[in-house]
Amino acid sequence: MTFHHDILTTPFSPALAVFSDEGLVALELTDEADLEAPWLLEGLSRRLGAVIEADPGCGEELQDLLESYFEGEPVRFDERVRLDWRLVSGFALTALQAICEIPWGETAAYGEIAVHAGSPGAARAVGSACRTTPFSIVVPVHRVVRSDGSPGQYGAHPERKRYLIDLEADAHRRRRNSAGPGE
Repeated sequence: MTFHHDILTTPFSPALAVFSDEGLVALELTDEADLEAPWLLEGLSRRLGAVIEADPGCGEELQDLLESYFEGEPVRFDERVRLDWRLVSGFALTALQAICEIPWGETAAYGEIAVHAGSPGAARAVGSACRTTPFSIVVPVHRVVRSDGSPGQYGAHPERKRYLIDLEADAHRRRRNSAGPGE
């Protein structure tokens, strides 16, 4: 199995995209001025047990999808990019796959996702899956909110979660309002 990476751009920070022969393995926001994010590459290499080779341009399709998404287009990444789930297992995998089903522009509570994933009462485990997902933005963990509707955390950046929720809600509202009667 070969692994390669590209550096993509987002409004937040550069993002490290890692691909295998089977699909996207990780999309991690770097939070670093150093675009290569060596600490992040080292950690992913260790987890994968392989060297991740630089391959500028290999993430071009994903970059295009990210740009469309941040322009307010309702992109469902898991339908457009093959995901290689090798870094996720057990209930976290089930929860993250359930999260992919939350419609664009909508949110669901941690407890709702736990029920949908077949483990009522596992809301905290859903939170752990969200916190440790290797698929920033692509798996829409930002759509998972607290039971009172408040956004909660998004790693160390709750403002990013609010931004993503607002981006989708505003674009969803604009689309709905621009649709003519009967559409």
